[in-house]
Amino acid sequence: PVIHRDDHLLIVDKPEGLLSVPGRGEHLADCLLSRLAVDYPEVLLCHRLDRDTSGIMIFALTKEGQRKMGRMFEVKRVKKRYIARVGGEVAEAAGTIDLPLIVDWPNRPLQMVCHETGKSAVTDYRVMKYAEGETRVRLTPKTGRSHQLRLHLKALGHPILGDRFYADGAALAAADRLMLHAESLTLFHPEGGAKQRFECPCPF
Repeated sequence: PVIHRDDHLLIVDKPEGLLSVPGRGEHLADCLLSRLAVDYPEVLLCHRLDRDTSGIMIFALTKEGQRKMGRMFEVKRVKKRYIARVGGEVAEAAGTIDLPLIVDWPNRPLQMVCHETGKSAVTDYRVMKYAEGETRVRLTPKTGRSHQLRLHLKALGHPILGDRFYADGAALAAADRLMLHAESLTLFHPEGGAKQRFECPCPF
């Protein structure tokens, strides 16, 4: 579904289970970028979401739009917000997780916490509500490391439900998909610089 389109930007709702860009091999050729290119041949990538994550994504429709959006992501002027369902009851109503991350080379694409060589990774979280044996949280990443939210919540002791990489036992079995959704993006439009916020309702 297209959330917004103008001369420079195309904002869409990525379904869970679909790659953002093609993977290696013919079996991983299907992706959101190639599907959008059927109707929008000029479409250009601005950022990515994990295959297992659903929610809002920005694409550019001009080279200038892509360049300006890339710069905004680089200097952290794009604010992203996520919703997750996690195992257990998170004790603190709000907090910040600050744990450096690095790729776990023998087990790629997995990442891991590493205080010696990891890159800075920071996530703010806030509890939305509790349910039996789980918590719904709103997440605001301050950095954009691969698998950051998934690993940070696991390190907090509350893995995201249905996370086939980092959850196990009851938390893995509790859902048939990763319960992580990119809910909103706030940006400064590449044409004119107006601050805009786009939202994509959570499906779970």
